[in-house]
Amino acid sequence: MATRRDTPFREAMRSLLVFDGAMGSLLYERGVFVTQNFEQLNVTRPDIVLKIHDDYVAAGAQVIETNTFGANRFRLDRHGLADQVRAFNVAGARLARQAAGETVWVGGSMGPSGLVPGVATQPELALVSATFAEQAAALVEGGADVLVLETFRHLAEIRLALEAAREAAPDTPVIASMTFDPTGTVADGSTPEQVASTLRDLGADAIGVNCGDGPQLALAIAERLVRSGLPLCVQPNAGLPRNVDGRLLYMATPEYFDVFLRRTVQLGATMIGGCCGTTPEHVRWMAKSARMLGDRRVEVAPVGAVATAEAFAGLAPTPLAERSAFAAKVAAGKFVVSVEVNPAPGVDPSKALEGAKMLIDSGVDIVNVADGPRAMARMSNLAFCALLLVRHGIQPILHVCGRDRNLLAQIAHLLGAHAIGIRNLVIITGDPPKVGDYPEATAVYDLDSIGLLHVASSANRGVDPAGKPLPGGKTAFLLATGFEPGAADLEREIRRLEKKKTAGAELVMTQPIFQQDLLDTVLRRIAHLELPVMVGVLPLVSYKNAEFLHNEVPGMQIPEEIRERMRRTPGGEAARKEGVRIAREMLFAVRDRVQGAYLMPPLGRYELALEVLEGLRV
Repeated sequence: MATRRDTPFREAMRSLLVFDGAMGSLLYERGVFVTQNFEQLNVTRPDIVLKIHDDYVAAGAQVIETNTFGANRFRLDRHGLADQVRAFNVAGARLARQAAGETVWVGGSMGPSGLVPGVATQPELALVSATFAEQAAALVEGGADVLVLETFRHLAEIRLALEAAREAAPDTPVIASMTFDPTGTVADGSTPEQVASTLRDLGADAIGVNCGDGPQLALAIAERLVRSGLPLCVQPNAGLPRNVDGRLLYMATPEYFDVFLRRTVQLGATMIGGCCGTTPEHVRWMAKSARMLGDRRVEVAPVGAVATAEAFAGLAPTPLAERSAFAAKVAAGKFVVSVEVNPAPGVDPSKALEGAKMLIDSGVDIVNVADGPRAMARMSNLAFCALLLVRHGIQPILHVCGRDRNLLAQIAHLLGAHAIGIRNLVIITGDPPKVGDYPEATAVYDLDSIGLLHVASSANRGVDPAGKPLPGGKTAFLLATGFEPGAADLEREIRRLEKKKTAGAELVMTQPIFQQDLLDTVLRRIAHLELPVMVGVLPLVSYKNAEFLHNEVPGMQIPEEIRERMRRTPGGEAARKEGVRIAREMLFAVRDRVQGAYLMPPLGRYELALEVLEGLRV
C-alpha cells in the first residue's frame, strides 16, 4: 500500500480503505471501568491506548481513529475536565500517529456534544461551535490526516461541527458520518437522501453511516447514501449488545463482518470499518478481503477486462440451444420442470440417486443439486452430479454458491464441472454458515452471485478472471441465477437481478412463491430484462412447517390464509395432501405466465413433486 505521503487522503478515500474498529468498548474489555473518562487515558494511560492502536495496525487497518470521540468541552465537563480539550486531542492524535507511522492514515475522531440543537440556547450552540473548532485544530496539530465527524444524530449539530472543522482546519478533509434509527432516519426525521444532500451542500469530502443497530441496517442505509456520488464510509456496530453473565457483549462475528465488507463494497462504499463492539479480529477479517478486492469496487474484472497490455476480445459463446438438452428446451421457449435432489447426510447417496432417476423417468426435465444445503455433513454436489452422469446419464443443474470457496477454488470448481460434463449452473451467493451442525465454519465470499456470474460468463467466452485467454477454448454453461420475490427490499432485489443479467444470467429460478399477486408484481417489474423465469414451488407438509418458513426463512412469505388452511388440516397424511393441493393450485394458476417450475420437495419426499405436477402438461 502507498504511504500516506505518496497519496493525499482525498485521493486515497476514493479507493478501498479499511478503518479500525471500536475504541471505547475495547478499553472497557481491557479493564477500564466505564465511570472513567476514556479520553483522559491519552494522558494518564497512553500505553493502553497505544496498544489498541498497534493491534489495529497489526490487524491490517489502513486508517486508525484517535481516542478523542468525546474530547469536546461539553462531554469533558461532566468529569470536570472542560479545560483539557486541546491537551487530550493533541495527545490522542500523537498516539495514533505513533502507531500509524508512514503507512497508515490517522482519522481525528469527533463525536457530538450531547446537547440537543432544538433545546440548546443560542449561547450554548455558539459554545458548541467553538469547542468543535478547538478540537479540530488540536487534532490536526497532533497529526490527524482527516477529521471524522461520527455518530451524530442531528443534522443541525453536524452542520455546526462541519462548519467549525472547515474554519479551524481548511486544508484537512472531513468525513461526516451519522447514526440512523431502525426506521431509516436520523433523530430529526431526515432520510438518508436528505442527509446526503445536506452534507454534500455543506462541503463534506465524504459522508458515512456508523454505529446503529449493526451491519444489516448500515448496509441498507449505505445503499441510499451512495447515490450522492461522494465517497462513502460505513462503520457499523457489531450488532446490538447482549448482557451475558453481567457483561455487555456484541454478537456480530468477525466472519459476518467479512461478508458485510464484500456486500458494502459491492454497493460502492470505499471506506469500511467498525464501531462499538468490533475488535482487531473483525478488522483482520475485513482487511483480508480488502487485500483481495484491491482498489476495485467490484468483486472481479467485468467481462472483457484485462490485466495485460493488449485486450483479449474473447470468443463467441456457444449458442444457448447447443449447450445442453435442457438449455435447448429453454431456448425454444418450452415449459420446463426441475426438481431439487440432494444427497442425504453421510456416505450413501443411493436414495437420492434413485430419486433423481425416478423423477427423470417420470417426465421431469432436469434435477438440480444444491451446494451444501443446511450445513450438514454431506458429499459435495459436484461429486453427486458426477454420479448422476456416470450411473444414469442424467445431466443435472449444479448449484454454485459463493460462500465456501475463494476465487481460485471457484475457478477450479467451474472448470472441473465442465470437464466432467456439467453444462447447467444456477449461481447464488449463499447464506452465512451459522445454522446447521457446524456454526463455527467460516464463510469465504470472495465472490457473490454477481461476481460468480462474471467469472462463468467470461469462461463461456474463453476469458479467465484476469482477462487472459482461457487455455483450451471456452466453457458452454447455461447460467441460471436465483431471485427472492418475497425479499424485504424488492427494489434492491430487482436491481441485483439487473446486475446479474448484465453479468451473464440467462435464466431465473425463484425462491418458493405462495402468492399469485406477488408473482404478477414481480413478473411485471422484471419484464424489461426478458429473462425466462422458473417459479419456485414448495409443497408444505404441516402447519408447523408453514409457520417456520413464514417466520424464520428470509424472503419467504406464506399468506395467512394458506397458513390457516394448514392449521385447520389434521397432521400426517392429511396435511401432506393439503400441502400438495396448495402447491398445485399455485402452479396451475401461473403456468401460462412463466417458462417453468422449480420444485423443492421437503425431506427427500420426491413423490410429492410428481403429485404436484400431475396433469400439468395436459
